[in-house]
Amino acid sequence: MIHSMTGYAEKTFVHKTFSAKINIRTLNHRFFDWSYRGSPIGAVEDRLRSICQKKLHRGRVEVSVDIRVLSPEKWQFWINKELLKKILSSFEKASPVAQDKVKFSLENLFNIPHVVEFRRTDFTKQEAELLEKNFEKTLAQLVKARAREGKEIKNQLRSHVQDIKTLIREVEKRAKEQPLLIKQKLREKIKEISQENTFSENRLIEEASFLAQRYDLTEEIERLKSHLSYFREVLDSTEADPVGKKLDFVAQELYREANTINSKAQDIDVIRRSLSIKSEVESIRQQVQNIE
Repeated sequence: MIHSMTGYAEKTFVHKTFSAKINIRTLNHRFFDWSYRGSPIGAVEDRLRSICQKKLHRGRVEVSVDIRVLSPEKWQFWINKELLKKILSSFEKASPVAQDKVKFSLENLFNIPHVVEFRRTDFTKQEAELLEKNFEKTLAQLVKARAREGKEIKNQLRSHVQDIKTLIREVEKRAKEQPLLIKQKLREKIKEISQENTFSENRLIEEASFLAQRYDLTEEIERLKSHLSYFREVLDSTEADPVGKKLDFVAQELYREANTINSKAQDIDVIRRSLSIKSEVESIRQQVQNIE
């Protein structure tokens, strides 16, 4: 099953005690990489991560949950009385020096660090379950978006595979003319050997064998066809497991065989087509990087 690693989903819901805006963005990554930003949600974050890992196997997952508390009962108000007494005492001592009574407003009180703190109470079991449920709904939207983009990537990859298949047929056809080139090379070698003082039949056999192996493209073409067939098989697989890494590996093998053909070919048309195959495979490798 082809899924893209990039996607985005957003959902806002309102409960009687709080509202939450959930954002999930996924990007390319070799492994599952979780990143949370937003309101502190305590142990609920671990549960959201666990939910996410059941649906997403690879990619950087950036999650943001913006909590807005709607019920005053969900807030805890705390004053550090000892610290406040110490501050007020210091102000009283400073008043004679300032030749006036030092005053400060309620707003100043709230701006002094650690004197006044507001803390949101932990989620109840019901609230936590509600947040998790809506996270799952947001995640489901993301999975659908990744599937849609994966389908587009799959169509593009199929197009590249078809182009490579056509190029391989052309290379195979031209490669059948390689023996003529081998014969020409062999004639030149015979002429060169015959001019030497001693003519060795074993030397001639060695040269013939060397040229035949050097310029024969049969094995490379067959391996290229086999890799391409397997690539398409994996591409069309309906299994739920991710296939991105597998496709990337097969693409590397395709590139290696095309590169070998390019280095062994003696026909300019074969060389040009092998270069075209390498270009198509390079495009495949770039697109495969975005597949889960």
